Amino acid sequence: MTQRENNAYRAGPPTPEEFQKFQQQMQDFLKQQMGNVTQGFSRAEPSNSSGGSSNEKKEADFRFDYKPKDIKAHLDRFVIKQDDAKKVLSVALCDHYHHVRLAMGGKQQPNYAKQNILLMGPTGVGKTYLIRSMAELIGVPFVKADATKFSETGYVGGDVEDLVRDLVRKANGDVERAQYGIIYIDEIDKIAGQTGHGGRDVSGRGVQTNLLKLMEETEVSARANNDIAGQIQSMMDQRGGRRQSGTINTKHILFVVSGAFDGLEAIVRKRLREASIGFGAPQKIEDAHERAYELAMTRDFIDYGFEPEFIGRLPVRVVCQPLNTDDLFQILKSSEGSIIRQYEETFGAYGIEVFFRDDGLRRIAEMAAEEKTGARGLMTVCEKIFREFKFELPSTSVKRFVVNREVVDQPSAELQRLLKEHEQHGRVVLRELVNEFSRRFAETHGLQLKFTDEAADRLVVISLEQGKPVRDLCAEKFKDFQFGLKLISKNTGQTEFVIEADAVEAPDKVLSEWVVKSYRGKEEMVNG
Repeated sequence: MTQRENNAYRAGPPTPEEFQKFQQQMQDFLKQQMGNVTQGFSRAEPSNSSGGSSNEKKEADFRFDYKPKDIKAHLDRFVIKQDDAKKVLSVALCDHYHHVRLAMGGKQQPNYAKQNILLMGPTGVGKTYLIRSMAELIGVPFVKADATKFSETGYVGGDVEDLVRDLVRKANGDVERAQYGIIYIDEIDKIAGQTGHGGRDVSGRGVQTNLLKLMEETEVSARANNDIAGQIQSMMDQRGGRRQSGTINTKHILFVVSGAFDGLEAIVRKRLREASIGFGAPQKIEDAHERAYELAMTRDFIDYGFEPEFIGRLPVRVVCQPLNTDDLFQILKSSEGSIIRQYEETFGAYGIEVFFRDDGLRRIAEMAAEEKTGARGLMTVCEKIFREFKFELPSTSVKRFVVNREVVDQPSAELQRLLKEHEQHGRVVLRELVNEFSRRFAETHGLQLKFTDEAADRLVVISLEQGKPVRDLCAEKFKDFQFGLKLISKNTGQTEFVIEADAVEAPDKVLSEWVVKSYRGKEEMVNG
């Protein structure tokens, strides 16, 4: 019996975490056997069903033609602020995957150094969201884990090599594709091994050593000895005469780690205090309080509890800035991943439309800032505000309401008022939703729709008569308007269009007449 097997034997029955992990392994294994596993490189074009060699399909799967600005533009849609972090991540990803593309084509870059990334910043600033959004765009095999789940032995917690094996599962068992994936490890600061700093476990040094091997270049067995699902697969491979999988090389796996690094600022201030002599010293120390992460050097991370070799394998260091009230407001208002979309969908499941005014969003942002947990505070505040709304409104005839500052400050009182006056209030909200449709149309297409009072009232009446949400009704009525209006704008330069009641009743007819008129006008200008 090996030492690892002996350790496992003496460990006793599996912990709940180990049992849960085993269940997940079995589920992944069964999915593979049933063929219900998605491809790891989701951004690839589908292969031609008419045929083609496996090499051609693999090259198509691995196509990567993004530029740094393309990736940053995608991140800007979901993550507010953190411009420096987005730029660094975008460049590092492009460098990495262009190198991978060349390597797959047999053009190795002997002098290329892998740019493993360290993300720093307080909780709730978007570190995890950045990586998740990035991975969704690229579509490569991607694994996320918390550093706290690992242990040096692999039996008390998890084995760091399981991260690499998880990439194989994400890549549908394709070892070669797994070798070009991304491994993201959060809470990396929790494995700092300095016993005198924050009570961290010295076993974290062992985890660092194990991770160091992965980040450099090593071979990892595709199946762990204690992986039951892997053992079953191995037996099936042997019976079926298939070649058993071997090892996974980590040379081209990109590692991204992140953490809040609480207490790092004290180490930075101490270093600057000791080194600062003469004029300007107080200013440097003051800067360290505000810009601790930016001023941090390798020696600070070593003092924090990281092994020099480990921190040296993370050459790209990115600082995520704290979020203030304005940032939180922009997250609510502008981010495609804004939590208000979640509440729109939650209430929408009961046929209830909710409209968020700017003053309401601003108040939510102010309250979330007081939580001191970054963007996570938005969920805390929103759940407190809408708890009674979500409980009461689905059982009433209320179909719409507005979230303003009063609702945020006095949710219970505003809910009672809403329940008493919902019919009159509902018509006001519907008008607001018509105006909101106009604003979103302008933001998306650069063309302004101006509804007359009669047109807006007619949309409200139709919405009530048909029991159809105004957003859906407007989308249905004016689904083709952007195409026709762009033609008109091209012909005439017009960018603002007044929507009368007749356009609500017969939108296609009115749009067609407008387009024809624009061409006639253009022809008259040419002939004239």
